[in-house]
Amino acid sequence: MAGDNFDLDPSFTVLLRDLGIRPAQVLRRASLPGDTFARRPSELPIADYYRFWEAIEVEGRAGEGAGDLAVRLGEAISVEHFSPPIFAALCSPDLRTAARRLAVYKPLIGPVRLEIGAADELTITYRWPSGSTPPRLLATAELVFWVALARIATREQLRPVRVTMPSRPEHPAQLERYLGSRVRTGDDFSVVFTAADAARPFLTENDSMWRIFGPDLRRRLADLQATATTADRVRAALVETLPAGDASIEAVTGQLATSSRTLQRQLSQEGTSFQAVLANTREKLARHYLTRDDLRTSEIAFLLGYNDTNSFYRAFKAWTGVTPERARVGAGGGSAVRA
Repeated sequence: MAGDNFDLDPSFTVLLRDLGIRPAQVLRRASLPGDTFARRPSELPIADYYRFWEAIEVEGRAGEGAGDLAVRLGEAISVEHFSPPIFAALCSPDLRTAARRLAVYKPLIGPVRLEIGAADELTITYRWPSGSTPPRLLATAELVFWVALARIATREQLRPVRVTMPSRPEHPAQLERYLGSRVRTGDDFSVVFTAADAARPFLTENDSMWRIFGPDLRRRLADLQATATTADRVRAALVETLPAGDASIEAVTGQLATSSRTLQRQLSQEGTSFQAVLANTREKLARHYLTRDDLRTSEIAFLLGYNDTNSFYRAFKAWTGVTPERARVGAGGGSAVRA
């Protein structure tokens, strides 16, 4: 993660009241100061942020499951509830662009990183901080958000083609009815849209508004990233550049607004190098991708920025001592060889 504190937007109070939930009661249950929403900036560390969402679930459930409350959140969302990073996504020309923008600025508003798949479909996968389990309501509401955003922006009842969670919701009927898709079990929280829906024009596109939001968001992100190590920042940048087929240091320095020489010096001071961070990032992503049955080995090579599958084979065997197919079988991702 780029930082340890995350912004709690004041518009949350409007959303909670629209749901019939008293903000003051949520703060009290979460053991947070009563003036939390009045502070600017109103930032919470991960533990407090999670407690805040757990308190919302307790205060708002009234006998319903986390999935049902997440649906109520999705149905209550309107433009006036959006924080600047999310509103910037709404100003995008389409859902794929919105996802890429929000992946960059998500660290400003939550302890999570987004991975955006580069295949024909639009896959949005959530990466939570290691060693932590997000509140069920928070993780479910994040998936519902993408459906709500797509419908608000296109004025169409778009449906994801796949939604996955590590375990099925207790009472999935209302959630699946809202999504228009069955919730599957998988390693991660993720939502997938067709290529056609990902490219469907946003009626809310507003490039002039984006040019207003963009500089401030970049400044805020730079402030947040000031506490991150250079290796952390390089890893985050690589997650964005690799699926586009660019594993070069130039692509990363372009993302981080620095020079190659400066970046290499900073990494050296941390006891590592660009090539080491690149290899480590590729290996971790490869191991994750190999647990998925819907990705061929050739597609994984593409997502990792390799020009050909053979280069990926050689690199993976150097990292692990086994072939990608052997690792896939060992990870339980299927027994068939997928080239």
